[in-house]
Amino acid sequence: MTGRRVDAVFAEILDAIEGIEKHTAGKSLADFKQDWLLRLAVQRALEIISEASRHIPDDLLTLAPDMPWKQIHGIGNVLRHEYHKIADDVIWSVLERHLNPLKAAVQKMQQSTHEERR
Repeated sequence: MTGRRVDAVFAEILDAIEGIEKHTAGKSLADFKQDWLLRLAVQRALEIISEASRHIPDDLLTLAPDMPWKQIHGIGNVLRHEYHKIADDVIWSVLERHLNPLKAAVQKMQQSTHEERR
């Protein structure tokens, strides 16, 4: 997939991650389960991350080989088409285990593209 500026893609991903971080800070899984709007907002942010990640060029994805890119690309489809199967504890686990490493990976790729422009 081409046509999108990678700096805009990185900004979208980081904005979604920061939004999730801001609105889940200090929250527990129990809080998350009780807050319908928060659950939907997090799911939407994950959809955005998923879709935007599909626009990162393959050569940049190789800078973060430990990231599960296939699953990141695919979670958006699950959230859109299999929403009835979504388990809150699975989403919460994604936030706790994968959000920070994803943020670091995107920032690394972003830094790499800025260095190339110099």
